[in-house]
Amino acid sequence: MDPLTSALPAAFKAVQIDSFGGIGSMQYRNVPLERPAAGQVLLRVAAAGVGPWDAWIRSGNSVLPQPLPLTLGSDIAGTVVTTGEGVSGLSAGDDVLGVTNPRFTGAYAEYALADAGMIARKPSTLSFEEAASVPVIAVTAWQMLFEQARLKKGDRVLILGGAGNVGAYAVQLARRAGAFVIASASHRDADLVMSLGADQVFDTREQSFDEYRHSVDVVIDLIGGETLDRSFETVKPGGKVVSAVAEPNAERVAAAEVSANFMLVRVNTATLIALSELLETGALKTRVGEVLPLPEARVAHEMLEGRKHAPGKIVLVS
Repeated sequence: MDPLTSALPAAFKAVQIDSFGGIGSMQYRNVPLERPAAGQVLLRVAAAGVGPWDAWIRSGNSVLPQPLPLTLGSDIAGTVVTTGEGVSGLSAGDDVLGVTNPRFTGAYAEYALADAGMIARKPSTLSFEEAASVPVIAVTAWQMLFEQARLKKGDRVLILGGAGNVGAYAVQLARRAGAFVIASASHRDADLVMSLGADQVFDTREQSFDEYRHSVDVVIDLIGGETLDRSFETVKPGGKVVSAVAEPNAERVAAAEVSANFMLVRVNTATLIALSELLETGALKTRVGEVLPLPEARVAHEMLEGRKHAPGKIVLVS
């Protein structure tokens, strides 16, 4: 018998909710261990990323059905313990990163089941904490730029929210693709965003969009609201606007003569492999913020809701 599976416990610790609600609904408790079904792998979790979508699920605002009780969390890094039927290319002992499942649940735990099509081998140069910070935000940036906006060399791209977790990857990826990168960020974050590869940085709270009127090919929106609405004046006719936070206003889309859409990320192995190749060589940089033990998941959610914390991705370690 494989030593990894022979030592499996009957139960493990996880952060669950029985009903949707506030941070107080989160419970750290024992959960029975399940074996992987076809197409799944069982992971010993080393680290789990914490993102705003986790709070949306906890509070009952997910766009997807979420059967209760559920274990929170989706971003994950750990080691394969065993695989279900039909899984190829992954074996017990492999260190991996990725996302648990399309419902984005199950990662805040000592063990987790993950869909094999949503994970990939972890870059050897990354720690588990760094790896857990990658999947959702890096894949979001990749898909917005290359699958939705079809960004190409020589394009001018405006990234709204260039200092955020998704924005930091978007700036790096756009620069590597040969685009001219304009990013919005506060004065405090301007040097960071420039170091990631932005050609120009401006603060939308203090500066108008006039300088960029009808001069960009692509807008990547990670802010929404009035900032997204104002950004339409920067796009050339025939250009593209992609938002990860809001449905673009149809009247503004028509008036600007551009294409625009709201995108939901779809994490998959192929995109994770492409990103991992860049991460392996250091061509793409991660940014981990706070690292907390799994029992302090409530503190992590307080940080999501405004409690002061270091910039970068919040990560739980088990």
